[in-house]
Amino acid sequence: MRVVVLGAGLVGGAIARDLASGGEFEVTVVDTSQAALARLADQPGVVAMRADLTVAAEVRRALEHQDLVVGAVPGHMGLATLRKVLDCRKPVVDISFFPEDPFELDSLAREAGVPALVDFGIAPGCSNLIFGRMQAEFDTVERFVCLVGGLPSVPTWPWEYKAAFSPADVLEEYTRPARYVAGGRMVTMPALSEAEFVDFPGVGTLEAFNTDGLRTLLSTAKVPFMQEKTLRYPGHIERIRVLRESGFLGTEPVEAGNVKVRPLDLTSRLLFPLWQLAEGEEDLTVMRVSIEGMHGGRRIRRTFQLLDRFDPATRTSSMARTTGYTCTAGVRLLAGGMFHRTGIVPPEFVGREQACYDFVIAELGRRGVVFAERTEVLE
Repeated sequence: MRVVVLGAGLVGGAIARDLASGGEFEVTVVDTSQAALARLADQPGVVAMRADLTVAAEVRRALEHQDLVVGAVPGHMGLATLRKVLDCRKPVVDISFFPEDPFELDSLAREAGVPALVDFGIAPGCSNLIFGRMQAEFDTVERFVCLVGGLPSVPTWPWEYKAAFSPADVLEEYTRPARYVAGGRMVTMPALSEAEFVDFPGVGTLEAFNTDGLRTLLSTAKVPFMQEKTLRYPGHIERIRVLRESGFLGTEPVEAGNVKVRPLDLTSRLLFPLWQLAEGEEDLTVMRVSIEGMHGGRRIRRTFQLLDRFDPATRTSSMARTTGYTCTAGVRLLAGGMFHRTGIVPPEFVGREQACYDFVIAELGRRGVVFAERTEVLE
């Protein structure tokens, strides 16, 4: 099969390399950045194409003669790019994590007669996949909590943080109001709110805070309590709060030296070089998904915990591994004809099907991304 990867960033590049490594796909990777494409120049089985993915004609050119599409563009481009892909009637696995509701495009995908697997990364992604499987197995689900973060293995002053994916999407997480469910009703809180310390074996104490990570679960799941929190090293979010409350993340232009500039643009320009992982710098991904409910007449808690690290053999970041390999499992799921539903398909829909869930978890396991599972009887 011929697969085109739209976006050659850290995660898009990992996706292209993984799909090409097995020999079962002809892979084309598309980006506007020649530098990003150059990083894949020596990868066997990968063809690089330069194109502006904001232009519909360029997207159509990139998708011509392709069988399947991966969307790995930055979040601000995600919805528009996915719309262009569906206009071309191509099946797609998307990890762009755009802020809009993907179900806006459900009728378009259905009319095209193709599946659009959205949010098919680590979180959202694996967290939703696990929810879907547990929802199918439990009699009732009462509580769902996901704690997740991508971090540098060694925190350094002043930010104790490096971004293993688009830094612009990270700042979006820090400013977008966070939605969760309590008492069966949706609650909206500021991002970075309700901070708490959480201990993780092999990592230590991290700080968890609200971000808007439930996404499609807010409309596809009816559970009394659901929440996602992002994890950082202690101290990071206090610095971000200072920036936010001082106006440095604002989007309204201000005048400085007879020049109008958006504070967010200036802050981004200064922060992003500091947040960039250096070549070979090691990172980690930590996640804990906890689901409580009734199963066989007993109230139980199922916990899924992940600690993944930078792979020195392939020099692939942990965030690229955990996000990218979930995506490539989705590609192989569609390519193998294992999943047939058309329309917008969030990961929780895939997780409801035992064979599909098992396939994705096995694909991750073969690449060393392993969830430790634990079951506790609560009463």
